[in-house]
Amino acid sequence: MALRKAWNNVLGFFTNTVPEFFKNNFEVSSTKRSKIIGASICVVTLIAVILDVNAYTSQEFSAKWILLAATLLSTFVLGLTAAYTVKIKNDLLNKIWHLLFLLLMPFVTITMTECLNNVFIYNMTYLGFLGNYLLVIILYFLVFALSGSIRLPLLIVNPILFGLAVAHSYIMDFRGTPFLPMDFLSIKTAAGVANTYNYTPTYKVMTASMIFIFTIILGVKMRTPKYNTITKVISRAFAGTFSSVLLILFYFTSIFANAGVRPDFWNQTRGYRNYGFAFNFFCNTKYLYMSEPSNYNPDEIKDYVNSVVDKNRPDTDNSDSYTKPNIICIMNESLSDLQVLGNLTTNEDYMPFIHSLTENTIKGNLYVPVIGAGTSNTEFEFLTGHTTAFLPSGSNAYMLYIKNPLASLVSTLKAQSYSAFALHPYYAVGWNRTDVYKYMGFDKFVSLENIMDVSLMREYQANGSDPNYLQQLVEEAYPGENMLIRQYISDSYDYKLLIKDYEDRDKSTPYFAFNVTMQNHGGYTTSCVNFDESIYATSVSKDYIKANKYLSLVKASDNAFKELIDYFSTVKEPTVICMFGDHQPSVETGFICEALGVDSLSGLTSQQEQSRHITPFIIWANYDIEEQQIDKLSSNYLSSLVLKTAGVKLSEYNQYLLKLSETLPVINTVGYIDNENNYYKWSDVSPYSHLLDEYEKIQYNNIFDQKNIDRDVFYVNGYVPEVTEDETASSENE
Repeated sequence: MALRKAWNNVLGFFTNTVPEFFKNNFEVSSTKRSKIIGASICVVTLIAVILDVNAYTSQEFSAKWILLAATLLSTFVLGLTAAYTVKIKNDLLNKIWHLLFLLLMPFVTITMTECLNNVFIYNMTYLGFLGNYLLVIILYFLVFALSGSIRLPLLIVNPILFGLAVAHSYIMDFRGTPFLPMDFLSIKTAAGVANTYNYTPTYKVMTASMIFIFTIILGVKMRTPKYNTITKVISRAFAGTFSSVLLILFYFTSIFANAGVRPDFWNQTRGYRNYGFAFNFFCNTKYLYMSEPSNYNPDEIKDYVNSVVDKNRPDTDNSDSYTKPNIICIMNESLSDLQVLGNLTTNEDYMPFIHSLTENTIKGNLYVPVIGAGTSNTEFEFLTGHTTAFLPSGSNAYMLYIKNPLASLVSTLKAQSYSAFALHPYYAVGWNRTDVYKYMGFDKFVSLENIMDVSLMREYQANGSDPNYLQQLVEEAYPGENMLIRQYISDSYDYKLLIKDYEDRDKSTPYFAFNVTMQNHGGYTTSCVNFDESIYATSVSKDYIKANKYLSLVKASDNAFKELIDYFSTVKEPTVICMFGDHQPSVETGFICEALGVDSLSGLTSQQEQSRHITPFIIWANYDIEEQQIDKLSSNYLSSLVLKTAGVKLSEYNQYLLKLSETLPVINTVGYIDNENNYYKWSDVSPYSHLLDEYEKIQYNNIFDQKNIDRDVFYVNGYVPEVTEDETASSENE
């Protein structure tokens, strides 16, 4: 009896209460015109899907039929949505619904943009979804704050995002790299080749279009509820303030950049895939524009340089006074001597050879701009003599600012008839090196794609990314080569490739090589059969797995460098070799704290913070040079020191940098250090402001003001680089 009564109550709720609730609070209406519009939208979209059905059926993923069925069904949903209007009679319920609508619509908008990015919400990381949601909400709120309308955010924001996302979808299909804000700078070039591509709608475009049309129909039908004046003012003020504060913090401070909210500069494709299109596209807009320094005048560039270098400038320009030894520069991935942090001891020396080098050697501490990642920023500083301290926080010069031929170490040496070879045993596409190296004028670029069959890497990644499995694959494909340590090309094998290129070189010209290694790259957790872990820290309270693996890798790098020096010790041609680390590794925070002798990495002194930016550098020659130990030097000065040591001709800019280093031996993203060992943050007032201002203007002239560049300052012998068509490996979007 009780069960029957309960059933009758449930049945009554659904047959009486619910219908009554909807009857009293909702009204469904339509007009002849709306029905015609709805039917037209249904027919047109249905025909479009049918005509383009091959876009779905030709796909290989298993859910293609479900996606096709959903798209076909959506055409009828669009027709019904356009034909019928649902009105909420209850004023309070209507206002609650519109607020929820504004907060829930970003889910639909994100689905639309990420469909075009070939990513769906369930594929996204939590951070990626949150970033995209906040971005859409900010844009919605800005439009609402300006207009007071709930419908306009959909009618303004969604078409913009849809258009950008469609462009991204086609660009990804055409060139295999994402659509970046910087692409607007090359829109003329893009227009010139636009007619060579096929714009037949893909399944991504078709599916996203259905979602877009749905949001526009909702926007057109939406009516903003009537609020009293106070509510209107408060709601619009809140929306505007909320959005403005977040945008100001993002664009005009480094808070978000320091917290990791920035693009994946090493591989933008990976960033777009992991964190979504809209989030990454708008993150990149922060770095689109580099503002001109205050009171910048290109006509004063030479004056700034002359005021510093005139006294040291050679009296003669006789080319016979210069030598031309072979020059080899190696940026070693994550190579560092962590004893610079504090009282670190290990069971045995992890750099015995490097520590022992004294004869014909200049070495010391190199202050770099990054920690744990951001390799190419150190590379940029070394090759150009510029500092990333003058660029926006969190930016990456290679990805954002090198869009033209650029004066650098390469151009200085090529002006003196040097060949220019670049070697990096990983994917060529990383950090946009394929383009950057062409702009710098390298003759040849050898990358992982030239070294091994990269399909082995894809198979390794598809099977759990086990380094031991990759080792097995490589052993089978290249028996006896001993190419790897962990999952990366070892320093030892890398140097064999370098030596081979040196031996096969054109001997009629002096040789220059720039080598970026890969062996010590982060990810120090997995043990591998091809890696001997023999070093461990003895001065810390526990066994730090990552740190110990890293220290063992450094030992392997030290061994490999000895092999390289041993080889060139027997070479008769004068040769200068420079090796330096790009940054310290990303290991356990606890280990870093113990080495520094602190409880937390927050609140470090300027000196402690700078110690985390120190790596070693070595300049060695197989002939007599003056030995030297340099305690402090930042990476923007190092290539000028290499040129001076080699005895080649220096540009006026190289001379300027060497002289500036005597006053400010360290300038980096942390701050700067003067020759009296005073540490400064960028927020400090110091007696060096004028020198730094002039340095920034000189740098701006070379990177950003190509129209007014002072060529006499940056180039020697009248040489100006052109974009080279080198032997760069094909891009690999991994």
